[in-house]
Amino acid sequence: MTQCEEADCEAEAAVELHIPWDANRVVCPAHARVWAQKDGVVPHPLEGREDEWP
Repeated sequence: MTQCEEADCEAEAAVELHIPWDANRVVCPAHARVWAQKDGVVPHPLEGREDEWP
């Protein structure tokens, strides 16, 4: 189990974000939804967690 990399979040990570201006990070679905709205950010579900990300 991997923890979300966002500060103060203890949820389990389910998505890897590919961020062109920063390092990639793994986050929970809630944080992934926020990040995915930013231009250039590409979300990819982690293996085995595909059902948690539309």
